[in-house]
Amino acid sequence: MLSGKEISKWDARWLSRALALARRGGSAVSPNPLVGCVLVKNNRIIAEGFHERFGGPHAEAAALRKAGDDSRGATAYVNLEPCCHAGKTPPCADALIASGIKELVVAMKDPNPVVAGKGLRRLRDAGIRVRLRDGNLARQALALNAPFATWVLKKRPYVILKAAVTLDGKMATASGNSKWITSYGARRCAHRLRARADAVLVGTETVLRDNPSLTSHGTGPNPLRVILDARLRIPASAKVFDANAPTLIATSQKSFDSGRLPLKNHIEAVCVASSQNGRLDLKDLMARLAQRGVARLLAEGGAKLHTSLLSAGLVDEINLFIGPKLIGGDGAPTFFEGRGVGTLRQAYLPGAMHAKQLGPDIFIQCLPESFKV
Repeated sequence: MLSGKEISKWDARWLSRALALARRGGSAVSPNPLVGCVLVKNNRIIAEGFHERFGGPHAEAAALRKAGDDSRGATAYVNLEPCCHAGKTPPCADALIASGIKELVVAMKDPNPVVAGKGLRRLRDAGIRVRLRDGNLARQALALNAPFATWVLKKRPYVILKAAVTLDGKMATASGNSKWITSYGARRCAHRLRARADAVLVGTETVLRDNPSLTSHGTGPNPLRVILDARLRIPASAKVFDANAPTLIATSQKSFDSGRLPLKNHIEAVCVASSQNGRLDLKDLMARLAQRGVARLLAEGGAKLHTSLLSAGLVDEINLFIGPKLIGGDGAPTFFEGRGVGTLRQAYLPGAMHAKQLGPDIFIQCLPESFKV
């Protein structure tokens, strides 16, 4: 019989494999969660699978199909609690029960209230041993599906604020020049962030100043481009309106009714409520994006957009690319401006932070404590 330490070692190995498989789903499964499943018998993998695309077979179903009758008596390792309700596919909990597995090891419960422990209960009631792991594997599982948890619990996308800044925190010179703060390698990494997002959000000023394409530049699928343009100031010739990716224009009721929208097959518009200061209400926009199935949103705008998102408590993760430059300038924009906080006690504190070097640049990823799921 295996000791507790040996069981923990094998759990870590197979759950880590399930997490690695889950990541393969990428943005293709959104807004569904990323899930991987590993079937093990006698400490040997007999089959594995992952959720490959939205509407396609779930990870458990894919693994069970490969295993066939060999699944009887096996242990299933899954990073997320198996579903117990029928959606586009049958319940995974029922499939696992019918397969004859003897045990399930899972890294986290499903945050969806429709499931939320009910899948594990159904498996236990069927006589299957269920073990819910904690510690580092549970944290990895939560981080992996934080966008899904945010989408299903908060009814809005998981918002990643992304910016390229200099060592002194500037996004551009006082005259507006920002090309390029970081190296080609850092910019390619930023393009990959777009490829993993469901949508990318920018404001009017960013489009008018930089005329970006907001595509993944060949690193993966192109996200939906969401453009804040309350007064329809962006010209129809802007790159964000080309046919390389779909575009959604978020605008005011007055502009929406004006008939001046540059609508085409790949361009839509949505009327967003206005806040007290006359700007588009970002919380209303987030709710509308969530209804469209946007679970992971990359905010790439300028200082005004970033400040508005942070001030409204709508930021879940911050990704900073720091270039080894000092540009100074009283009028040079930083990525977070506005009135700021009154005291250091009120400062936004990162709950977890990771840094790595990308050539001459530094990439910092942080999850502010205040905005944890």
